[in-house]
Amino acid sequence: MSVTEKNAIALGTFDGLHRGHVEVLSLAKKSGLTPCALLFDDHPAAVLRGEAPPWLLTEEKRDALLKEHGIRTFKVSFSEIASLSAETFFYDILLKKLNAGALCCGENYTFGKNRSGDTEVLAALCEQNKIPLYVAPTVEFEGAPVSSTRIRNALQAGEIEKANAMLGRPFSYAFLVVSGDRRGRLLHFPTINQFFPDGFIHPKYGVYASRVFIDGCYHAAVTDFGIRPTIGTETARSETCILGFSGDLYGTAPEVELLSYLRPEQKFASLTDLQEAIARDSRRAAEIFENTLANPPETM
Repeated sequence: MSVTEKNAIALGTFDGLHRGHVEVLSLAKKSGLTPCALLFDDHPAAVLRGEAPPWLLTEEKRDALLKEHGIRTFKVSFSEIASLSAETFFYDILLKKLNAGALCCGENYTFGKNRSGDTEVLAALCEQNKIPLYVAPTVEFEGAPVSSTRIRNALQAGEIEKANAMLGRPFSYAFLVVSGDRRGRLLHFPTINQFFPDGFIHPKYGVYASRVFIDGCYHAAVTDFGIRPTIGTETARSETCILGFSGDLYGTAPEVELLSYLRPEQKFASLTDLQEAIARDSRRAAEIFENTLANPPETM
């Protein structure tokens, strides 16, 4: 991307691309300039505190969503800018390096070393340099601001509908399908197994109604995330039964979207009891899937 053109730079962490982030990005798109997002190579917390919160989506998924919706990206090393004052960040990074012609942020945006800059400081700098500043109002859900922290907490509590409402789309992941122990086939419910990479959020262990996007369309599914106590596994995994689907997905990375938490994982007395539970879960998941088709969730 040429930095000779004037850009509308959206500012924020954008670690979840939730509804609050989308409001900021929407302002950049409405500015009349090239809409861009300033992204960091590491989460600020990883640099400042030595530990980043779990990812809500992969870097590849984030970048694909931004591109899909017409947002270009600038990526900078957070460790290289963390020690800059608010003024130096504004002049050296936003104006000189990124050629900002407009800036967009949320009401609670902070920047510069020790968070010395806020929206008031940014507004003053923009006014001095005759650059428009667009501030998105805080997006709330159930009376509190939408945030990546709240979304993580909801996922870890199994409150998937709340997490999806704050994200503005279903929580999803698209990791490589690997070979499992094939017990699902023996139970007449074949499954795909996906392991999460280190650092990615783990939703609450349990069984979910889900849907899987394959070859341009959605399929109803049931997903168990956890350690499968009836069979017993040491490492948590996503195991998804795609209802009515019989294709070979090994080596691919289909996207699984979680729609609703059905029940906790439990240890059954026999594989027959497990099979009956999966059948009940499948019926409930199919109903939820049909309702989702009738009332599709918002997407970014």
